[in-house]
Amino acid sequence: MVSNDFNHLHFAKQTPHKRLSAFALMVSHRSRLAFRSAVITSVTAGLVAAATALQPAQAQNTPYCQQTGAAIAQKEKLRVEAVKGNADAQKKYKALLVQQGDRLRKCRTQTWPQNQAIWIRLYACDAKPGVLEAVLDRIVDRGYNQVYVEAFYTGRALLPVNQNTTPWLSTLAGSGADNVDLLAQAIQKGRARGLKVYAWMFGMNFGANYVRRFDRQQTLAKNGLGQTSLTANVLPGLSTDLGQLTPDEVFVDPYSPRARQDYSALIAAIAQRKPDGILFDYIRYPRGTGSASVASKVQDLWVYGDASQQTLLQRAQNPSGVELLRRFLQYGFLKASDLKETNSVKGLTPQLAEQRPVWQGIDTSQIPANLPTAKQATLFQAELWRLAVAHAGQGVIDFVNEATGNVQNRGMPAGVVFFPDGNLTIGQGYDSRLQLWDRFPATSEWHPMAYGVCGNTSCIMQQIQRVLSRAPVGVQVKPVLAGVWQKSVGNRPPLETQMQVLYRLAPQLTSVSHFAYSWQEPGSDRDRKACTVRP
Repeated sequence: MVSNDFNHLHFAKQTPHKRLSAFALMVSHRSRLAFRSAVITSVTAGLVAAATALQPAQAQNTPYCQQTGAAIAQKEKLRVEAVKGNADAQKKYKALLVQQGDRLRKCRTQTWPQNQAIWIRLYACDAKPGVLEAVLDRIVDRGYNQVYVEAFYTGRALLPVNQNTTPWLSTLAGSGADNVDLLAQAIQKGRARGLKVYAWMFGMNFGANYVRRFDRQQTLAKNGLGQTSLTANVLPGLSTDLGQLTPDEVFVDPYSPRARQDYSALIAAIAQRKPDGILFDYIRYPRGTGSASVASKVQDLWVYGDASQQTLLQRAQNPSGVELLRRFLQYGFLKASDLKETNSVKGLTPQLAEQRPVWQGIDTSQIPANLPTAKQATLFQAELWRLAVAHAGQGVIDFVNEATGNVQNRGMPAGVVFFPDGNLTIGQGYDSRLQLWDRFPATSEWHPMAYGVCGNTSCIMQQIQRVLSRAPVGVQVKPVLAGVWQKSVGNRPPLETQMQVLYRLAPQLTSVSHFAYSWQEPGSDRDRKACTVRP
């Protein structure tokens, strides 16, 4: 269906922020029980002073609701014994999880922010006995009461092989744990620890595995040079691995019925696990490198996919409009001769040929018919450029509306993840991502990724303030901060510094998330990814 809503495209005129820089690899040696307890104790001690800048918790609470070193060591010892089959340890471990979960819930109600979340990617190794439990315990130990689990990324779905009817491969396929429902386990075991567990899904980035299928190649997004995100020089997004870029990015045409049908089926499969909500990331077009990061001509737009181009042509409302739009897409401009030649195009009757071109959302009556033909062509060209930009942006919005609607119709929250600068105008062009988040559904949670890098918190807070100033009344804004506790990484301040400034900027916010678990626990992430971790 062709959307009629082209009247409210807003692009703030700001210069683009510097892209997220690469990080140096962090300490890589293996985490041991004694080392981990010492680290957490050190972090807790170091954060005491920082925590006083925030809304104070009750006296019995540790900074940011972290567990004490003694409690961490006790729980870890019980977990190890429980995995070995010690029945008494299993009973005590379970009771301690409930106790710490209750403490976490109480602490977070008394501490800003009320909800503190962390983003995490799971691996096949997490299916081994005791490994997922250890990961979730670490999350609770750090004071988080929500976790966002990657359920769809790099063309793989976190579904058991024997229950995966989607076109995507299962994350655990070929691991020996093919039929383990790791997402369902994460939800169940997270809740047992007092955590809310959201599923986090890539959006228009379907992964290379998807388009390797011959029957899915027509779903690819294309620009006017015939390029896809596989062949164009595009900037990858940031991976959950510290400093690593995601190599397996393949963007689809948001107007493709097949792509949207497949994605709806994937959402349904994820929703069957009954997470506490579903978040949608990569709801945008690719970002080009260098000058290609700005879309300044129609060939820069990702509107040349089969479905997108067909839908765009349907926005012409008479034959002369179709022909002029077709020429504009092909050549990138209109000449006086195009208007004259349109009158002689085969298939146009004299009556239709004499009609002025009409396009959806464009009032051509504002262009006087008595103007010189060359001037009319220039004005029509400007209108068609705006139409093409609106069409590209509308594709993302329609994709988001359908995805979030599928989730909300199932009675669970939906959230949209976006870059605050993804909807900027830059000179005479637009950010090539065309992520028009100010038109994303107000019924969804908004998770702006405030990843600005400038050596301090100023650019980060500017991004968040920009979102807050444009968010409709009632929208839940839940900023995403990138970083590590007590350490500046990649010219980015420590998390506690960012949190302090954010509290002063917007104490009304109730939820903040941190990207990502792998940055805070690099040893745990590396060992689990390589499956060298002990249960």
